[in-house]
Amino acid sequence: MKIVFTTAIVVIVLLAHSISQAAAEPKSSAGRDLYTQYCSSCHGLNLQGGNAKSLVDKVWQFGDSRRQIIKNTKFGLPHLGMPAYEKTLTDLQITQILDYLKEAESYYAVVKPGTPDQLKTLDYNINVEIFASGLEVPWSIDFPDSRSVLITERPGRLRLVTDGKLDARPIANTPKVLNEGQGGLMDVAINPEYAQNGWIYLAYSHALEKSGQKRPPAMTRIVRGRIKDHTWTDQQVIYEAPHDTYRTTRIHYGCRIVFDRDGTLYFGIGDRGIMQQAQQFDLPNGKIHRINRDGTVPKDNPFVKKSEALPTIYTYGNRNPQGLAIHPATGQLWQTEHGPLGGDELNLMLPGVNYGWPVITYGKNYNGTIISELEEKSGMAQPIWYWTPSIAVCGLDFCRGEMFKKWKNHLLVGALKYEQVSLLDIKDNRVLHEEVILKNAGRVRDVACGPDGAIYVVLNSPDIVLRLTPMQK
Repeated sequence: MKIVFTTAIVVIVLLAHSISQAAAEPKSSAGRDLYTQYCSSCHGLNLQGGNAKSLVDKVWQFGDSRRQIIKNTKFGLPHLGMPAYEKTLTDLQITQILDYLKEAESYYAVVKPGTPDQLKTLDYNINVEIFASGLEVPWSIDFPDSRSVLITERPGRLRLVTDGKLDARPIANTPKVLNEGQGGLMDVAINPEYAQNGWIYLAYSHALEKSGQKRPPAMTRIVRGRIKDHTWTDQQVIYEAPHDTYRTTRIHYGCRIVFDRDGTLYFGIGDRGIMQQAQQFDLPNGKIHRINRDGTVPKDNPFVKKSEALPTIYTYGNRNPQGLAIHPATGQLWQTEHGPLGGDELNLMLPGVNYGWPVITYGKNYNGTIISELEEKSGMAQPIWYWTPSIAVCGLDFCRGEMFKKWKNHLLVGALKYEQVSLLDIKDNRVLHEEVILKNAGRVRDVACGPDGAIYVVLNSPDIVLRLTPMQK
């Protein structure tokens, strides 16, 4: 059952604990005094909520890690009326307030709401069911046929669901991945002609293992193979970057795979934490790449005749793309990419275009310092939509089929930090409306419209997959 905590319930919990004294009271007096002075007018004297949300209901709508809460306090959430305190409070004082909040949260012992079994949106009441559980950091989902579902787990396993039942055994013989930092087994994508050829594509972080190296360099790699007798076979390397471009950083690998109407394959590689390299044509990171399904380079790629450029590059100036989708009606390629502190982007990807990172950005460094004074520049594309503060955009897909007719060709956008799925109504390459249809069920790693028309949501913490369907009237 869905667990909902209203302000009234939280107040009851507060009173019950004040009577029973079942746990030690919060002792962070400095943090309590600062909270009373700066925060209580909105969040309530006893943290129960008021003009702003309760701080003891175990629901952190905008990121629940210490780092994220400190950033939200320091730099604010202007679009929600949350002021920035970077000029009012020191880092130590913000930390003291957080220590007090965490002690109070433990003291009041409120349990975080569980997975909802129903959702209400503007157009539909929705049933929510747990489609798959018992997973470890699931990353991506795709559908070989109407009965089968493949799910990647970042530590390096590929899992199969058949007729709604998860096989306890991972697919054998999948490639070795570098499961470190943000790396591991990432995307899985089904060849458009899978019924005829059986090809399945995987994206993962690939390390160059050399003797004596404690930290081998790595880069995103694409392979394809088939599954026979529950075993990965016939593997072919479809894309491998030049080995001298591999990096020892463990962040910003990308990576999503999509096929356009002609079956051409697109995938993204993040800047690998070296932002300036997103502007360099001789490096693979910070780019969207375009190849044929067999790994060859299309003759009409935008930089194929540029001698200093990698011929697979389709766009450049991309920070960390983790969402790619083809519009069902127009065939256009859409992309979401992580910004830094602010500036997550939704982009319409066009061949040869520079999307600006890090020359232009709507974000800042994580410590609040300026990356660039420019938000736009001639010759560099503007995002169609952007989120400031960052919601940590991830998986992306368009609604298709007849199950959600009112949402046909609407864009589903997953978010990790904000733990949400947003629905974007797009017309003439403009976002007309955004609605959050799922919130606080977990970190949304991927979202996909299945062949049945249902919406599948891949979550981390908890590591499960949800299936969303409209309720029958």
